[in-house]
Amino acid sequence: MAERVAASKKDGHGLVIVVSAMSGETDRLVSLAKSMSPEYRGREYDVIVSTGEQITVALLAMALSTLGTPAVSFLGHQVRIFTDSAFSKARIQEIDTSMLHKALAEGNVAVVAGFQGIDPDGNITTLGRGGSDTTAVALAAALKADLCEIYTDVDGVYTTDPRVCPDAKKIDKISYEEMLEMASTGAKVLQIRSVEFAAKFQVPLVVRSSFNGNPGTAICKEDASMEKVLVSGVSFNRDEAKVAIRNVPDRPGVASRVFSTLAAANVNVDMIVQNVSQDGTTDLTFTVPRSELAFALKAVAPVAKDVGVTKVESNDDIAKVSVIGIGMRSHSGVAAKMFEALAQEKINIYMISTSEIKVSVVVEEARMEAAVRALHAAFDLNH
Repeated sequence: MAERVAASKKDGHGLVIVVSAMSGETDRLVSLAKSMSPEYRGREYDVIVSTGEQITVALLAMALSTLGTPAVSFLGHQVRIFTDSAFSKARIQEIDTSMLHKALAEGNVAVVAGFQGIDPDGNITTLGRGGSDTTAVALAAALKADLCEIYTDVDGVYTTDPRVCPDAKKIDKISYEEMLEMASTGAKVLQIRSVEFAAKFQVPLVVRSSFNGNPGTAICKEDASMEKVLVSGVSFNRDEAKVAIRNVPDRPGVASRVFSTLAAANVNVDMIVQNVSQDGTTDLTFTVPRSELAFALKAVAPVAKDVGVTKVESNDDIAKVSVIGIGMRSHSGVAAKMFEALAQEKINIYMISTSEIKVSVVVEEARMEAAVRALHAAFDLNH
């Protein structure tokens, strides 16, 4: 990476490089936090997991210096990336770019620790897994950069994960909106908030491989040619768990209490289904990240008890599969084709969610890969 950065610097580009921790390091740090306390999320958790990037910024700056390319490293609080105080999933609120402008004016490559910031009280915060993507796009927006390149372990964005479907094809160009849906439904190429930043501030974005010079995938504004493609990709997410609150009194305010409590506990709720029965009660079912299931159950328990609910069920053997494409806006029959393909594979659907350019279903995790391959073939994405 140092050699690639040095070559780009010689071509006359001013460069800000955002790095994440080395492979496996954040997982190691998270396991340390978990081993010390089951209630591991919070201020001290962010202090621990932010250290991985501190190592890589210094190492890359040192590597660049040995190649004769002047470089200086910055941690989040040194750049002054200001966030809110939602530890482990903080959101960027403001960036002071003066230190970076100074480093660039002095001829340095600025190497910035991704994934981290500082809250109004001076605490270290982290942006959630994959947060280095968000740091990079946010800095590109703040600096009004000509281009933001995301270097990763794949050549770009594919129609689905090639490890699940070997026939997957690389997409040359995809809209911000489609990429946002793909990221939100499980595609691991980019963190969802990085795509939100790119779309909001119209940051030119390219996803490329760290290991070769292939062109990659451009993420850009929608154009007419994109609408001709009915479905652009199939995404999936194994990190799903389902919570079902049974026999909830069917009266105003109960759902509000449940989801307000989950929001206060920083639990991210995805899909929601409410079924009304004839006896005046409802079943309230929703999905959360599997890693947040324990927090969700703990949060809803007192509310459920208070409203007289005696049965709260959970299931973490599920997965979400989605088909995405802006062509859905002008073409009908996507959902019917999707359900037919799944029915032919005898795959049961537990929940359904739709948007203007996406249809998502929750299925048994053991059948997820079969579902992805069936849908990839049904929409002719292997050609």
